[in-house]
Amino acid sequence: MNQKDQVRQWCLEMEGVVEEPHFEKTSFRIKKKIFATVDPAGEKVCVKLSPEEQSLFGVFDPTIVYPVPNKWGLQGWTLADLHRIPAETLHDLLMAAYREVSKQKGR
Repeated sequence: MNQKDQVRQWCLEMEGVVEEPHFEKTSFRIKKKIFATVDPAGEKVCVKLSPEEQSLFGVFDPTIVYPVPNKWGLQGWTLADLHRIPAETLHDLLMAAYREVSKQKGR
């Protein structure tokens, strides 16, 4: 199974998650809020992390897991290279994003 398919499987196994289009990407949502997107080519996953978790995952390898390079990155949006990230780290990244978005107030 490729990483893009693995992302989909793991996300849809999480309680309350739905898959919906988001512009040209596939998004995964909890309580109508996006916690992860995958680009159409399956090159990158983008997840919403807390600033602390964004820093921790970036320590793994900042060429594989890194903030989105604009204001979205300052809000915790983080990219990961699906061709280079180990499966276990990818799973942990998705779980962290799911927890972060599901705990946000009003969501």
